[in-house]
Amino acid sequence: MKTLLKYTCLLFLTITVISCNNKKLSKTVTKFGEINVISPASFKEKSKDQTIIDIRTPREFTVGHIEGAKNINFFDKSFLEQISKFDKNKPIFLYCRSGNRTASASKKIANQGFKEVYDLQGGVMNWLKNNQQIIE
Repeated sequence: MKTLLKYTCLLFLTITVISCNNKKLSKTVTKFGEINVISPASFKEKSKDQTIIDIRTPREFTVGHIEGAKNINFFDKSFLEQISKFDKNKPIFLYCRSGNRTASASKKIANQGFKEVYDLQGGVMNWLKNNQQIIE
């Protein structure tokens, strides 16, 4: 019975991880600009000296984040107000834990008039999986 429970838990965990990282690399053109889902390697290369926004909660951010990232909580009521302070003509790079929040956030940000929005495929979990560093 314990073995069956272990296998069931392992199967559930595997399915959950696969579904969270299932976001494909893509480019979406919106009314105002583009949303690009990019790999960790591309994110690292293209985001140098650019605006990087970690949209996780402050608690998640303190556990570890990508160097140079600013924390703006997606669940904060003033999220779009805080984002709107950045230059809409410059690229903006977003990430969350697994890529789910950035899917929604990218659309909202593009609809605010940002020309280039870059979304880290699979979030910080995929970043770490690809041997990229975070700051704790």
